[in-house]
Amino acid sequence: MPSKNAHELPRGTRVDGYTIERTIGGGGFSVVYLARDDAGEPVVLKEYMPAKLAARTENHTVIASNPNYEDRLAQGRRLFFQEASTLAKLKHPNIVNVINFFRANGTVYMVMDYEEGHNLQAYIQRHRGKLSEAFIMTVFPALLEGLQVIHSQGLLHLDVKPGNIHLRAGANPLLLDFGAVHEMMHTRQFQPNQVVTPGFSPIEQLDPGGYVGPWTDIYALGATIRTCMAGTPPPPSTKRREKDTMRPAASAFRKRYSAPLLEAVDWAMEVDPLLRPQNVDELLAALRKVPETKGKKAG
Repeated sequence: MPSKNAHELPRGTRVDGYTIERTIGGGGFSVVYLARDDAGEPVVLKEYMPAKLAARTENHTVIASNPNYEDRLAQGRRLFFQEASTLAKLKHPNIVNVINFFRANGTVYMVMDYEEGHNLQAYIQRHRGKLSEAFIMTVFPALLEGLQVIHSQGLLHLDVKPGNIHLRAGANPLLLDFGAVHEMMHTRQFQPNQVVTPGFSPIEQLDPGGYVGPWTDIYALGATIRTCMAGTPPPPSTKRREKDTMRPAASAFRKRYSAPLLEAVDWAMEVDPLLRPQNVDELLAALRKVPETKGKKAG
């Protein structure tokens, strides 16, 4: 089937030792493919391809779409390669596993394990929210432990949201898409590839001089839990700062979920970053107060 997008590589294209099968995702800075290695095993291949800066020649080489973009494209390639090399060292059962990375076609590629499952965003839409407490308590402590590993390396994810969470059998989660990965304790102005997702990005991620830290990922994770309950994303943090009309989870969802879980979500989603849990340990401690849901299905 031909590619619907000139930015995407068509089916059958060979890249290093991999053959493209189809496009399965992507964003403003990358395209994600299902591919096969030389042994025929499925893998996920992620290509650095910033839509606003780059174009593709007939032989699939990625070039700057405007001479003025060449420096930015080169810097993005360097950062993507650096991200891939960092991720290849991050090993945790709830973080996507990077098995290879290389340069080809004038750009950079990252190869990840392919795992059966489905996307949390699609799962939320299908169920219109109202996901069970057992499901939430299966998925999110495991994701927090993965985030803890990322933070322990002095890194931040900065794009935690339902679309970046893959659910394997038994609601065993996998955190995906590290395209926004950023070193801690830098202001936003030092990050060239800014990724902002309304509803999930907290205020310090939107302010040019805002300080991002573990608390930034914690807000996004709290917003993701709330979306599992509500079925729709929370209002953007900019609107919440102007006038916060969002009902606290503790009152909005009290009929379906336990008070400790709802209080943890409200704490994680404080608009002021100083009022949130400052690290993963603090939020995990709050979630440990949630009563166990024995015998209840995680769904």
